[in-house]
Amino acid sequence: MSQVLPDDAPLVHDLIGIGFGPSNVAMAIAIREHNAQTGDQEAVSARFFERQPRFGWHRGMLIDDATMQVSFLKDLVTLRNPASRFSFLCYLQSKGRLIDFINHKNLFPLRVEFHDYFEWAAAQVDDQVSYGHEVVGVTPVERDGTVDHVEVTVRSGEGLEVHRARNLVIGTGLRPLMPEGVERGERVWHNSDLLARVDALEGTSPSRFVVVGAGQSAAENVAYLHRRFPGAEVCAVFARYGYSPADDSGFANRIFDPAAVDDYFAAPGTVKRRLMDYHGNTNYSVVDIDLIDDLYRQMYREKVLGAERLRFLNVSRLTDVKETSDRVRATVTSLVTGEETLLDADVVVFATGYSPADPLGLLGEVADRCLRDDDGRVRVERDYRVATDSALRCGIYLQGGTEHTHGITSSLLSNTAIRVGEILESVVARSLKSASDEARTVADGAGGDAR
Repeated sequence: MSQVLPDDAPLVHDLIGIGFGPSNVAMAIAIREHNAQTGDQEAVSARFFERQPRFGWHRGMLIDDATMQVSFLKDLVTLRNPASRFSFLCYLQSKGRLIDFINHKNLFPLRVEFHDYFEWAAAQVDDQVSYGHEVVGVTPVERDGTVDHVEVTVRSGEGLEVHRARNLVIGTGLRPLMPEGVERGERVWHNSDLLARVDALEGTSPSRFVVVGAGQSAAENVAYLHRRFPGAEVCAVFARYGYSPADDSGFANRIFDPAAVDDYFAAPGTVKRRLMDYHGNTNYSVVDIDLIDDLYRQMYREKVLGAERLRFLNVSRLTDVKETSDRVRATVTSLVTGEETLLDADVVVFATGYSPADPLGLLGEVADRCLRDDDGRVRVERDYRVATDSALRCGIYLQGGTEHTHGITSSLLSNTAIRVGEILESVVARSLKSASDEARTVADGAGGDAR
């Protein structure tokens, strides 16, 4: 139930962030820079809660030679504030690698290096975050029929805490997606588990891996396992004839421009669907062409040498998985003939993507006040604020789960710096408007008393 706020209640945070991945790290940096530039009256008080014990971003996918698929200039700050001391270039300077990186002549850093940059940036704003703290509930606090802020219940090793906020910024990230009916196990992995679990296979002489999926992560997993275990066969299973290259041409990449968010948000539903159909191949189920070429060369070389360890079961799908204590049997079915191939493997890796966490799953009663469209999806305003009933005046902002309203780029790293700047502008503007409205109300009341 909504709770009535007593008059002597403590002050509330302007903003509480749920999750502390790259998006909310960028949010914390934007707030730090805003507060440094403004006076106390416009300073934003914020607190972030992260259930992990320390910063971590897709650690299971930090393969040593995997590179980012976005330019280093699309870091946490540069597109919003090119002079920021939190940029990737400032990180490189602090590590003594700036000249080496320039000589490398590459826009796309190693993924492990970009993760180290994220850790470096997060460490500089760690006074704003509580690690090992999981948000478990949100309760509206009602006074005079309106909800101006919420109480956020947080669980840690020391028990439950309650914090108050006028705005929430939800950045809970993505969840590994497995095919329906398939559960992860000791020998059935999602690709996000790869690096956390693969070391346990060292010294066991695995003979076969099966990797399911047609995207970048699937191809990277195939290449990595093939290189790491030179005695093992690696079987790639996908429904296509081959991996499809990502369209990263200059014109196609304009779908990731900040202005494309405006276009997508304003477009009618039919145009939104067309844009997704046209440009899905910039991001979904596609692979960097260099990696495709490397895998094809390796496959052909092995055919010439008569020692084939790299197999591609194309135009096929995995239709059954049975795990035992020491093996897993995968059934691969041809989409053309229906013929079944049985593969006994040490591990089956599903590189089957991710799904957004339910952005309203933690909100309890507050979720009931959030509006949805005709398809049951959350309605989101241009400033990434969830549309709510008029009585809920606190802001609920989403850093993810907005593709249906803001387009393919809205929650990706490409737009992170711009997105957090827009959210912060909205929080500040709405806070100033609220303060102005309250002052006007007080003034009107004083005038009435004088009369």
